[in-house]
Amino acid sequence: MKKSPKEIAKEVVITLLYAIVAATIIRLFVFETMLVPTGSMIPTINIGDRLFIEKITYQAREPEIGEIVVFWTPFRDERAEQMLRAFDKFMDLFAPSKFKGHVKYVKRLVAKEGDIITLKNVDGNWKLFVNGKVPENLKNVNYQPDGIFKYPNLWKYLDQASRLRDNKTEYRNFLYNIALKNGAELANTIFSIIGGMYPVPYGIPYHEYVDEYLKPKNVDFDDYVWTENGQVYIKIPEGFYFFMGDNSKESLDSRYFGFVPKEAVIGRPILRIWPFQSFGPVQPLPKLNN
Repeated sequence: MKKSPKEIAKEVVITLLYAIVAATIIRLFVFETMLVPTGSMIPTINIGDRLFIEKITYQAREPEIGEIVVFWTPFRDERAEQMLRAFDKFMDLFAPSKFKGHVKYVKRLVAKEGDIITLKNVDGNWKLFVNGKVPENLKNVNYQPDGIFKYPNLWKYLDQASRLRDNKTEYRNFLYNIALKNGAELANTIFSIIGGMYPVPYGIPYHEYVDEYLKPKNVDFDDYVWTENGQVYIKIPEGFYFFMGDNSKESLDSRYFGFVPKEAVIGRPILRIWPFQSFGPVQPLPKLNN
């Protein structure tokens, strides 16, 4: 019996609804994508790469040191939000409620809870030492002793500056006093991250991250960052990770913004799907336990 146009239209609508539900489930629990807006992971990952992220592996186990991980920023990165394209904004509508308005970062995991890290100059290259040794997966990566490794009070200053950002006069005075006390470079670093005034109208409201993730767990910066014989040491609190970009000179990473809560982890970038000429795997597949 031939179906009527109305019946055909109804079947098409039902099929589309099933497809949308299936796609939503896959997006929420299995796979998603991200567009890389910066060069923090060059040469492994480049500006404009679109990555395919699988979310199953880290539901079964924790990420390992040396793995490249995609995570939600635990703060609102207002500049990165301006760089998102329409497709990414639409896909992020499915983000967990606590990360609405946040963006994705892709970095390499370099330390986990309980680890103590520091940067040391080894034959002219700065290497990350984790619990007294350079992890095998990080031996070929060189880092810059910037951010918290250069200014042990950076995170505290970011918190203070962020709370003053809406009061332009107090904010300017704060930055001015930092420049007098610690030098213009530190003041410029704080301003470049927090933003809030011309020529950097957008930035990171850092105090929101401190109030939501650190204070409830009694994480005080002074308990986790210290200096011994001129060497800066950092201990990773329980429930947090420390991420850094391979392109250390151009990476806004944990050296600058601090610890990332475990719940912010999304998954593993496994495939570069754009540009087509660079199509292929981003990092090796995880090893399966026998």
